[in-house]
Amino acid sequence: MAFALRKRGPSNFERAADGSMTLIEHIRELRNRLFRASLAILVGFGVGFALAERVRVLLSKPYCDLPQSIDPDTGLCKFVQLGVADVFLLNLKIALWVGLIVAAPIWLYQLWAFIAPGLHRHERRYAYIFTALAAPLFAAGAVLAFFVTTKGLEFLLNISGPDIATTLEVTRYISFVTNLILLFGVAFEFPLIVLMLNFVGLASAKRLLSWWRVAVFVFFAFSAVVTPTPDPFGMTALAVCLCALYFAAVGVAFINDRRRGRGKEMYAGVADDEVSPLEFDREPVEAGQRVDASGPIEAPEPVAAPAPIERRYDDMT
Repeated sequence: MAFALRKRGPSNFERAADGSMTLIEHIRELRNRLFRASLAILVGFGVGFALAERVRVLLSKPYCDLPQSIDPDTGLCKFVQLGVADVFLLNLKIALWVGLIVAAPIWLYQLWAFIAPGLHRHERRYAYIFTALAAPLFAAGAVLAFFVTTKGLEFLLNISGPDIATTLEVTRYISFVTNLILLFGVAFEFPLIVLMLNFVGLASAKRLLSWWRVAVFVFFAFSAVVTPTPDPFGMTALAVCLCALYFAAVGVAFINDRRRGRGKEMYAGVADDEVSPLEFDREPVEAGQRVDASGPIEAPEPVAAPAPIERRYDDMT
């Protein structure tokens, strides 16, 4: 008995890529993907709420490792709660952050699946590369933020004398640490912008290397402005790491230029104010073939009179 195989039609990705999907179908697909992403974030929020207490203890570790934070009577790390529901609201905030991180593979995939059909094949390949590099760079920035927090708090607490008892407010401290992690993580994504400028052909590796003085100055100025602690450790650590990442990105740009053969063009070695060399062709120019004169144009045919309006349309139109 022979069974007829059902031919599958094009997928939504193929229909969106070739432009055959209507506007209503695009809106319906966006609604479905937003619903799946929201559902994944909601599940991640539940997981984050269960882990909120452990995450809060982990974020408190830079402060609790300092001897100034230990209560001499109980031997515990003490924080101050100004409001009755401050810790509960703080756990909800931490749960939301953890939920976004846990559900990141799902909601990022839904976002990518909606955007990818409008990109070319090489643009998708670049997006895969940049996405694979963005997560480790952000994690490296978060680790550096923990180091800067520890050194910065130690510097600030040592300034106050022994006659001053310092106890931090828990919500302000957690907000300080999370903002510092977010800031350092985003700052570590700057080399990806440098690589993007090189990959799309807007800036060559030699031009990027010629900007190193300006880049180093901008990195130190940026670190001095955005680092919340006034100690020199955080500013120097962030600026040095950004400089190292910049030169690493320039090295990758040199490899990309060599692979693509950039800089080997005909006038690549000619300065901007120098006249480019011209090649003189001494071969004689032969005469072209004779062009015959055009003939007279015939008179146009008479245009037929239009039919009555009831005869130009059928019963459907």
